[in-house]
Amino acid sequence: MKHQIAVVTGSSSGFGLLTSLELAQKGFHVIATMRDMTKGFPLVNQAERLGVKDRIQLFELDVTSNHSINNWRIFMEELGRIDVLVNNAGYAGAGFVEEIPVEEYRKQFETNVFGVISITQAVLPMMRKQRKGRIINVSSISGRIGFPGLSPYITSKYALEGWSESLRLEMKPFGIDVVIIEPGSFQTNIWSSGKQVTEKSLKASSPYYEQMKKLEHHIEIGANKLGDPVQVAKLIANIAQKKQTTLRYKVGKGVKIMIIFKFVLPWRLWEKLLLKQLK
Repeated sequence: MKHQIAVVTGSSSGFGLLTSLELAQKGFHVIATMRDMTKGFPLVNQAERLGVKDRIQLFELDVTSNHSINNWRIFMEELGRIDVLVNNAGYAGAGFVEEIPVEEYRKQFETNVFGVISITQAVLPMMRKQRKGRIINVSSISGRIGFPGLSPYITSKYALEGWSESLRLEMKPFGIDVVIIEPGSFQTNIWSSGKQVTEKSLKASSPYYEQMKKLEHHIEIGANKLGDPVQVAKLIANIAQKKQTTLRYKVGKGVKIMIIFKFVLPWRLWEKLLLKQLK
């Protein structure tokens, strides 16, 4: 296969769909994976419209299923090589800590953390033998900044950040780069259909109900300020082609300044500014 091969998980919508298209337009042969193949039509239709349908290949992959991952290993061996892996599959769990069953935290980690680890472990031997490869993990500003009501998602992204940092240091001697993308707020479905709020926090009897409503309102009023997700997809596609990379890439309005403030301001002041957003 003359084109470089890029694998993108969670490609049925959002960053994954757009990244698959951008990579295909850059000349990559893209393996666009998704849990539900019936949701692949938007990607195929857009690829056909852009004239890159022949560069995108759909593959059914559930990053939380051992059976699915074993099928992926077999398919990967048939491919022969992988140049870029974009770990994008994920969702956002929400609610308030007291009311969130531990099982919901585990479920969040199964996709956002252990799913990433499983797919990466499958790919690493091939990249190591190639002495070449790039792993791009889609994190979030939530991997650097905590926020009330979103602890399952935020905790998973913090874990992803630490794991990615360790992995980059481990793989450097083998010519493999590991990169973290830290988007701010963008127009994807992760905060609409992709957000899973624990049941108790949605009930009027919950002591956190008013806070939950404020959180939902905060997300809603910010909807018209969300960035274009194509910006993130273009960044990922550009990083896939870079000769040299750094560990973290921040993207989105206000992301860099927020992270700077978080680590420069005294905690009391930072806390006051953050909680003021929910009043």
